[in-house]
Amino acid sequence: MPLYQTQNLKIYNSLSGEKEVFVPLHEGNVGMYVCGPTVYSNVHLGNVRTFMSFDVVFRYLLHLGYKVRYVRNITDVGHVVDDEDEGEDKIAKKARVEKLEPMEIVQRYTVDFHEILKEFNFLPPSIEPTATGHIIEQIEIIKKIIENGIGYVSNGSVYFDVQKFNKTHNYGKLSGRNIEDMIANTRELDGQSDKRNPQDFALWKRAEPEHIMRWPSPWSDGFPGWHLECTAMSTKYLGNHFDIHGGGMDLKFPHHECEIAQNEACTGQAPVNYWMHANMLTLNGKKMAKSTGNNILPREIYAGGSPFLSKKYAPSVARFFMLQAHYRSNLDFTDDAIAASEKGFVRLMDAYDTINEIIPSEKSSLDIQAWIDACYDAMNDDFNTPILIAQLFEAVRYINLLKENKETITSEDLKLFSKTIDNFLFDVLGLTNEKSLENNDKLDSVVNMLIGMRNEARANKDFALSDKIRDQLTNLGINLKDGKEGTTFSIN
Repeated sequence: MPLYQTQNLKIYNSLSGEKEVFVPLHEGNVGMYVCGPTVYSNVHLGNVRTFMSFDVVFRYLLHLGYKVRYVRNITDVGHVVDDEDEGEDKIAKKARVEKLEPMEIVQRYTVDFHEILKEFNFLPPSIEPTATGHIIEQIEIIKKIIENGIGYVSNGSVYFDVQKFNKTHNYGKLSGRNIEDMIANTRELDGQSDKRNPQDFALWKRAEPEHIMRWPSPWSDGFPGWHLECTAMSTKYLGNHFDIHGGGMDLKFPHHECEIAQNEACTGQAPVNYWMHANMLTLNGKKMAKSTGNNILPREIYAGGSPFLSKKYAPSVARFFMLQAHYRSNLDFTDDAIAASEKGFVRLMDAYDTINEIIPSEKSSLDIQAWIDACYDAMNDDFNTPILIAQLFEAVRYINLLKENKETITSEDLKLFSKTIDNFLFDVLGLTNEKSLENNDKLDSVVNMLIGMRNEARANKDFALSDKIRDQLTNLGINLKDGKEGTTFSIN
């Protein structure tokens, strides 16, 4: 029997503002879509926290025995600078500044995104579609919205008529905004705008002559609106109606609100049962922003170089730090806070490493099943990772008591106890038993010393010694690569 049949998972639904029992549309199967990155710059730490929240959701659903189709897109076009309908595409702007092709920008930062998430031990999504790969699907959705009387063409662009849509639907139901208030608080359009009303948003934008990224359509050579791509990709791979849609809190309006409107205007039905939103990450009490310098790149946590950090931290320590706060809570990143998390993380892993030292007894004085139930209760309460972590520290207390012979445990309970800790630490929370980067630094120093000895042997034409050093390092899984700028190494 799969675990999901015995667990009562509740998810906070942004649409209702309440925790609701999770019932998938198709028993045993879950469709989940999460808005991915716009790949015009390095992924920032706030993005990592958002994607980590949904990585844990994905992991827990898999742990419960669901078959999950997790779709997370790559936005590689159609996202203008001000997230509205005017301005310059962010990728095109970056390409112009750096004198590169837009797809070179996309490739560079998509690779960076994947490398960072791999360092933080993310599971890859089931499907990772790109906006540029789904232009045809987006055009077809626009045609349907126009056919249904909610879209209109103006000067080669196509807009969504929000006020007309709202006559039969509820635009603003996700964000809690009232359209009358929106109308009252917006200025009149000037004669330069192609929109009928300020609230309308672009489904397709006619490209100006200087716009690099453009595609042919029935209305003009142009590009799709930002909101449309997620509607096209989510429905293509998950259907017109699916289980979970996630993203950052900042996407609730206008992005997700517009997604709902597009789906309902196109298909006549609500697209998603459970809307989930992860909250923000701040740095030293202030918003993270490159423009102000109040910013840490994820790579700087484990590679060093940030003025905000006193030392380097293992990626798993940073992951542990982020999961100590609930995904819907604000989290402030400080050097003191992550240093404290590192101490807790090391304590947790040290205890885990000593479980096999516990000697079982004939009876258990600890109620292991009650502790297991408490772990599941935490995760079933809207993926409450801080409460789960508190239960894992309760397990640390149990381990210490058992080692000191102050409590007893049967062999069967010990096996169940150890397996449950392992499941929640590594499978659900996605942690790795990497306590510190100090050993990595020492390994780097040793390998670099051997590279120096090999270089000296080669200079002295002692190729036998040079080859011996290289071959023995290779046997240890350390591969050397000789290049114009010297010798580097990688570890398998």
